[in-house]
Amino acid sequence: MGEASAAPFVIDSKFVGRDISPDGDLEKPMWAGAKQIVFDQAAFSEAHYPDIKTSVASGWSARFLYLAFWCPYETLTVYQEEDATTERDRLWERDVVEAFIAPDSRSPSHYYEFEIAPNNQWLDTDIDLSRNPINDRHWNSGFEHATRIDAVKRLWTAEMKIPIQTMAREAIRPGVDWRVNFYRCDGPGGDTERLMMSWGRLPVRVSGGTFHQPASFRILRFGDNS
Repeated sequence: MGEASAAPFVIDSKFVGRDISPDGDLEKPMWAGAKQIVFDQAAFSEAHYPDIKTSVASGWSARFLYLAFWCPYETLTVYQEEDATTERDRLWERDVVEAFIAPDSRSPSHYYEFEIAPNNQWLDTDIDLSRNPINDRHWNSGFEHATRIDAVKRLWTAEMKIPIQTMAREAIRPGVDWRVNFYRCDGPGGDTERLMMSWGRLPVRVSGGTFHQPASFRILRFGDNS
């Protein structure tokens, strides 16, 4: 895995130049040396979960935002024998990684949610906290994604390839900051039994234990494209 980012509240997205199709293999040159953020902080308590410490790296091209996730695990909890090509509602009730992305820092309450499970089931939605309901489940980003499971290392990995235009952006400009947060849900049982982690710190006491708190979003920074 690559080096950790020196700035604890920033994930640096490196320019990749050439687009790829995700395959879940994070040993490829694209991710070699990419700076990673690492988190093991419980979302709604003071606990830490070092055994499932999660790493994330990012890259970008003229048309796409890329995200990579490294997820150590003890056991896997997924929806069994379902069609992974079809969007899965309530995916967050099983093992999953999530990215909340707000391209317009002036409107952090409008953002996009992307989820992937170890078996490559997926969910995406357009979130606007000023709406009721807040999510537009008919929205489809067309993002590509892939996962791999290494049962020997007890590590599952995931890649996302997200079209920039689907998030109402024509292009990415180097040096520009977006707002973002990453989450992970792990283990069997209900919300009070499972392990839930957040990169950007969430308030310990919050009604319903929701991830949807833009005040916790940190910075996604796009590197130079030379």
